[in-house]
Amino acid sequence: MTLLITIMKKNLSIFILGLLLLTSCERDDICIEPTTPKLIIRFYDANNPTNLKDVKLLSVWATGKDTLVNYNSLTTDSIAIPLAVNATFTEYHFKSNTIDGSIVNNMIDALTINYTTEDIFVSRSCGYKTIFNNTTVTANTNNWIQSINVLNPNINNEILAHVKIYH
Repeated sequence: MTLLITIMKKNLSIFILGLLLLTSCERDDICIEPTTPKLIIRFYDANNPTNLKDVKLLSVWATGKDTLVNYNSLTTDSIAIPLAVNATFTEYHFKSNTIDGSIVNNMIDALTINYTTEDIFVSRSCGYKTIFNNTTVTANTNNWIQSINVLNPNINNEILAHVKIYH
């Protein structure tokens, strides 16, 4: 009888230990929530403001950084660019060249995007995301960009455009 009780205690101990090990494991979470949104810019025809207009050979880069690879293309009518989360502004340079590929150095305009940041907890798997509030855009647009319109000063998603650039 005592042998049976000893075996049962041993099996119960192993069962409880196994149960504790299984329940103490943390599952692998995958982040499927939206993260820090990018600034979405749409390009419009300055002569017909309701029509989108492609930018020819657009190159985009932040001050002191390399050209963003995704925006060094033949033609585009919209882009999504990241903003600095540890700053209150980001400065980008926009360069449009002729379609035959010749470089026109005076076709560079600079935009400074000013904002306040707010960190929001998304989930355990995603951590925090930063949203950008009170966004304003100031520009040195003496070249190909004619005007700018901020559509939504609070950048908290990537569903709709935040800024319109007319050229």
